[in-house]
Amino acid sequence: MDAEIVIVGAGAAGLALAHHLCAAPPGARVPSVVLVEPPPGPSRPAVRTWCHWGPPDGPYDAVLTASWERLRVRDRAGREAGGVPRGLRGLRGLRYKMLRSDVFEEFVLGELAGRPGFVRDTATVTRVTGGPGGPVAEGHDARGRPYRRRARWVFDSRPLPVLPPARTTLLQHFRGWFVRTADPRFDPGCADLMDFRTPQPAHGLSFGYVLPLGPREALVEYTEFSRVPLDEAGYEAALRDYTGKVLRLGAFEVTGSEQGVIPMTDARFPRTSAPGVFRVGTAGGATRPSTGYTFAAVQRQARRVADRYHRGLAPVPPVPHSRRSRAMDAVLLRALDQGRVDGAAFFARLFTALPPERVLAFLDGATGPVQDLGIGRHVPWGPMTRTALELPFLRRRPAGAPPHRGEP
Repeated sequence: MDAEIVIVGAGAAGLALAHHLCAAPPGARVPSVVLVEPPPGPSRPAVRTWCHWGPPDGPYDAVLTASWERLRVRDRAGREAGGVPRGLRGLRGLRYKMLRSDVFEEFVLGELAGRPGFVRDTATVTRVTGGPGGPVAEGHDARGRPYRRRARWVFDSRPLPVLPPARTTLLQHFRGWFVRTADPRFDPGCADLMDFRTPQPAHGLSFGYVLPLGPREALVEYTEFSRVPLDEAGYEAALRDYTGKVLRLGAFEVTGSEQGVIPMTDARFPRTSAPGVFRVGTAGGATRPSTGYTFAAVQRQARRVADRYHRGLAPVPPVPHSRRSRAMDAVLLRALDQGRVDGAAFFARLFTALPPERVLAFLDGATGPVQDLGIGRHVPWGPMTRTALELPFLRRRPAGAPPHRGEP
């Protein structure tokens, strides 16, 4: 056996898990950990930004790109949710935080460097199998030589090749520009979380997203929840329209870009694929189905796994989201997909009626039953009830299967 734990993938899930496992409390045993990531190239994800909210002085605050104390949500007409002066909503005790993936990786690996028992391997893992002597991660290194590591437990954060069967699957897909304007156009103290002054699709929703990095610099994104992504020309046209006609930025230059696709599905993600092999991150169901938020759930998952190990228990990952949350998400996803709910109006109404920190906790899957009931008072009961009643009779279909009979 090469190590107690092998972690496949050094994205948010893999890095967080390695960080928490090796940061044992006094007196607790620290496992031997091998973190495997692909060499630079097509198998390694591009640099991207992760956003989440949390209290000041969080564990990664020292390496944040930016953070904001106020959030803004605009409806289709441009009205700020809650009206003035509540449109610029302060986050009581919270900040909305932006973290670059390359900076996060450098920070975590710097913390782990020199730790006894920690090893970082560069290799492309092509399969993980179980066996009587413990699970094995296999693949090849940058030179094509065979790679093989056996452990007591393997945590696999690689994206699934195919999503599990589901009743509803939407994609949260986006493209963003890092822009620098000729004149000051942004308020560095306020982030635009959802700006619905974008053309809305017939099924799903779209919005603009603006994270100011200074008076003249920001990340500006076009985001859409729909069944299929746009092509490059579609994203570029949407961003030109949003920056020009909606934000009216004037002259600006694009200094960088990012693009991504996040599955939003009511599929059931198995937490294990073989004895001693656990899936974590998006592959393990950490992404909140109705919103696409992942980073905070990944951190909770990593802390729970590490805590179980440090207490001498099997480090089985917890179910990332409660059954209640998943049921609510399934209803909202199908209602959006079928065009029964106006997504822009739905989210604008929530941010108008409720304190932003409560809505953010709901979007992240961190609310309890009482809070969920309070949020339920502000949803369109007719279409949501109709959708909830039909869900038990719908079959879960493989990814890419044709729609249910009668669906648009």
